[in-house]
Amino acid sequence: MDQKQKVAFLGAGSMAEAMISGMVNAKKLPAKNIIVTNRSNDARLHELENRYGITAVKRSELKTDDIDVFILAMKPKGAEEALNELKPQINKDQLVLSVLAGISSSYMEELLHDEQQVIRVMPNTSSMIQQSATAISPGQYAAMDAVLTAKELLSAIGKVYVIDEPQMDIFTGIAGSGPAYFYFLMEHIEKAAKEEGLDPELAREIGAQTIYGAARMMMERDETPTELRENVTSPNGTTAAGLDALAKHGGGEAMMQAVKGASKRSKEMSAQLQKVASTN
Repeated sequence: MDQKQKVAFLGAGSMAEAMISGMVNAKKLPAKNIIVTNRSNDARLHELENRYGITAVKRSELKTDDIDVFILAMKPKGAEEALNELKPQINKDQLVLSVLAGISSSYMEELLHDEQQVIRVMPNTSSMIQQSATAISPGQYAAMDAVLTAKELLSAIGKVYVIDEPQMDIFTGIAGSGPAYFYFLMEHIEKAAKEEGLDPELAREIGAQTIYGAARMMMERDETPTELRENVTSPNGTTAAGLDALAKHGGGEAMMQAVKGASKRSKEMSAQLQKVASTN
């Protein structure tokens, strides 16, 4: 990526910080070329500036002429006001990456310039350690160069997947909410380990390494999850006993419903946000 490019985060919440942390650690851009701004929380801006060596400015003092990529990372309810404020300050060739959950690219294109280059982005919290699963969905005016720029920039925080916009909800159900499913699983592994006399912190490390290794194996081999499971399951063995317990207590069905439930809620939130936006 061009080391002279400048990226501005509009919003300084936890997701913005996760992305900033990943980008700074990846060193694809000089830290000073990463700018963060918000409306009023000066203390938060100074905190991020001191922690990551980036440039922090008040929203009213942001100079937009030399910004190449704007990353919208504020809360969705403030999207319309932010976009209306941004419109006179940018041109259609500047790239807008939106982390605004539930806000469609077409809605952002309407509020900004005709043919504005907009790409929706959905990272997860593993951005902070450069291990995010990040989806990008280009708007109708996003040129191929813009898509390549987004992919290269976001590859600093993990693996990037280009998907169609209607798939954003199921992506949210899998990757956006996925880290919480894993943490929930680990809570129960620790609890079982404690009841069996194993130190919970040791169980946490063992469990995390086991799942990490299994995930790596799945990503590096051509076998399906079903094939991998069957390969490690001996008849009447310990793994079979554990899987039988999972089936008995609805483990597989629970996981499917978790993903579907998160996806459904994402669709509901999108519909609510778009309805509010269209009436304003």
